[in-house]
Formats: sequence, structure tokens, C-alpha cells
Amino acid sequence: MDEIETRLKDTSEKCVEAYCAWKEKKNDAELRGGLQEAVHELRKVSARLEIEIATSERDQMAQKPIPVPPHRSARRKGAPNKNDDSNGNQEPPQMDSAPAENTGPKMEIKRRRRTVRKPSDSAGE
Repeated sequence: MDEIETRLKDTSEKCVEAYCAWKEKKNDAELRGGLQEAVHELRKVSARLEIEIATSERDQMAQKPIPVPPHRSARRKGAPNKNDDSNGNQEPPQMDSAPAENTGPKMEIKRRRRTVRKPSDSAGE
């Protein structure tokens, strides 16, 4: 029997015993503490078991390596994309067909003049 199997059996038996004792006297703080310790030990064993499972999966994956995808430059077959920036991100295509020379704002903002109102004579009377 290996170490994990032995620890799993021992801690699960202790946890069941602690649970049965606590179940009889739920108000006893000592029994509750013992049950919490037993559950904690069971968690530690289960965490160790999860680590073992993960390492065995990693060893199996080493037998079947994941193919490395080709680099972006190898995927480009034609001329470079004009929407492609230097960081490898693509800008969304422009929706309007405005000429490239037009660098001004697309919408003109009109400023309104304030008109000064003179007080009416009837308001002061």
C-alpha cells in the first residue's frame, strides 16, 4: 500500500469517528474541534491526491505533445494587411470611403453667440 492510500484510509476513518461522536453531542466544543481537525486532515490528503492526479496527467500529456501553432508571419500568404499595426493587432476596417487626405474633423461644431437681453420696462414697475 502506498503512502497516499494509507493516509486516505486512516484520515477517513478518523473523520467518520469524529463525526459520529460530534453527532451525538453537537453542543460539545471539544468534539466539534476534533471533527474540524479531522476534516482538515482529510482535506490535506485529498489535496495531495489531486496533485498526484495532475502530475500523472502531465506525464500522459508529455507522451502526446500539443502541436505548436505556426507563427503569424508564416500564416500570411499575400501582401501585408493595411489594417495591421506594429503590435500584431488588427484595426477594424473603416466604414466610410473618405479620401486619406481628409485629416480634419468629420463633423463641424457651430458656436452660438450669446445675445444680451435688455430688461423690459414693465418688470421694474
